[in-house]
Amino acid sequence: MTRGRAATREERWLALALWVLAFAALWASEAAVGFTRDESFYFHAAETYSRWFQQLLHAPSQALTDAAIVRAWDYNHEHPALMKTLFGLSHLLFHDTLGWLRSATAFRLPAFALAALVPALTFLLGSAVFSRAAGLFAALSFLLVPRQYFNAELACFDMPIAAMWLLVVYAFWRALEDRNWGVLCGVFFGLALCTKHNALFLPFCLAPFALWRAWRTSEGHPAARLGMRRVLVLFAAVAGLYALLVLSLGPEGFQRKFFLLSPHTLLFVVLAVGSLGMLHFLNDEHAPTALALLPMATMAVFGPIIFYLHWPYLWHAPVDRTAWYLVFHATHNHYAWFYLGTLMREPPFPWDYVVVKTALTAPTSLFVPMVTGLGALAARGLLGLFARTREWVRTPSLAEVLVGVNAVASILIISPPNVPHFGGVKHWLPSMPFLGLLAGVAVARGCEALTGWLRERWPRVPLAAVAAPVFALLLLPALIALVRVFPYGTSYYSELAGGVPGAASLGMQRQFWSSNVTAVLPWINAHAPRNARVFLHEVTGFAFQHYQREGMLRADLRPGGIGDSDVAAYQYHQEFREHEFALWQAYGTRTPVTGLYLDETPQIIVYQRP
Repeated sequence: MTRGRAATREERWLALALWVLAFAALWASEAAVGFTRDESFYFHAAETYSRWFQQLLHAPSQALTDAAIVRAWDYNHEHPALMKTLFGLSHLLFHDTLGWLRSATAFRLPAFALAALVPALTFLLGSAVFSRAAGLFAALSFLLVPRQYFNAELACFDMPIAAMWLLVVYAFWRALEDRNWGVLCGVFFGLALCTKHNALFLPFCLAPFALWRAWRTSEGHPAARLGMRRVLVLFAAVAGLYALLVLSLGPEGFQRKFFLLSPHTLLFVVLAVGSLGMLHFLNDEHAPTALALLPMATMAVFGPIIFYLHWPYLWHAPVDRTAWYLVFHATHNHYAWFYLGTLMREPPFPWDYVVVKTALTAPTSLFVPMVTGLGALAARGLLGLFARTREWVRTPSLAEVLVGVNAVASILIISPPNVPHFGGVKHWLPSMPFLGLLAGVAVARGCEALTGWLRERWPRVPLAAVAAPVFALLLLPALIALVRVFPYGTSYYSELAGGVPGAASLGMQRQFWSSNVTAVLPWINAHAPRNARVFLHEVTGFAFQHYQREGMLRADLRPGGIGDSDVAAYQYHQEFREHEFALWQAYGTRTPVTGLYLDETPQIIVYQRP
């Protein structure tokens, strides 16, 4: 329970082993995974960005002009560039230059590296805050969740932001005892901002803990309490002055007059220099209070700087283009989504969606410990609030509450009825490592209780002898489910849903993102006429090209529509049922020639024009 405890040598080696195991598993199995809609766009963006780096190397003065930057970086500028840049540079090195990897693998390699961080960091955090058994269970279980493993295979942002979120929280926790980690916390937060916009919510999850720790540590130290108040007054004053500028100039005027030499920039400089300077002097007065506040200062200072520097698209027009990026996500469009027999097209969406979706898509042997661990922590926290019941329980520590808050943070962010609800479980992946930790706590404590009971009869029973079969009993169903459904991860539903057929009967989205089409590509290659037009429903033009590039689809085949195609692979979606009816009419048949059926449940249905 030590706050900020560094990992032991053995824990570091085991964390490295977990990283290597996860990375190797993802790399070894990725070739079977199809190209999702989003991934195909990121492939294209990554290649475009990597060509800019080549231009930067050979003609730097030309590459640094705004015109050249916009040509290269304008594509897909609704997302930050860090991951796409890594995808592109990896492809440039390992595929284009060295020729070691196939194109898709080279793009995906950085995503594997970040996804593999999740089990390693989960183990390190869990071992220090709870126990090694809890950390190990959480680490092993994370990638056994089929939908999480599927997302880890993709050159997308959802698993990387889950890894970065976890990394920032781990650094924040370590920073409670180590100044270097306080600096790293700001750096990692900047990289998280460069990964996906989810990171914007991190300060709201962490600031209360920093303030509480600073308040507690400064108790009885007037100089420390005064220093803390000065730092907070500075933050409040800068925020107030920014608000005053917005009110006086209006949102458009504030944006238009925000340039390098402006009061807006001066306020940021004052905040950066002032907060770090105050913390330097506060460290001399009372180091624990300064340590508690350091992560918040470094996040506020390093975050925006790293975000600006990483993205060439912002260099010539940082304010306008950042504003566009923020507005895009604040007003994100709604995609149709099938949920419990209702086709959701627009808000309000049901509050229970995220919880129900998690319950139906996480293996039940893992979901039940998650609920148990979260419920036990919440109960301890609630009982600890009242003097009458406080003596019944052990009050949760700061670290335990930190884990609990981050276990529900992403879920609460997505749950409001006006927030777009789509994409399966990928939008609250940052919560899953922390839920896994709470599951690990519940399992580990159950193993300890069982070991204590057995020791009344056999005093020398080791905990490992009990934990090993319990772990296997809980992890094996998830592993079997992962193997059975792979590589169609978005189709997985748990025992609680009744599996894939039960979820279809419940009226749940059967799959999404079009990657399941890989199941029928061999049939199309074998039976489609020469130079045939093929309608691959929901498969983008970029993905069509990548299937051909990778040899998964015949080179002579051409993309077509419903009316002019010879073969059609329809992806079963409730919101697209009219496409299947249109195919019946255009092809003059209602009889499919083949398809992908998981447990007899239609996923991809192929029609051929007679």
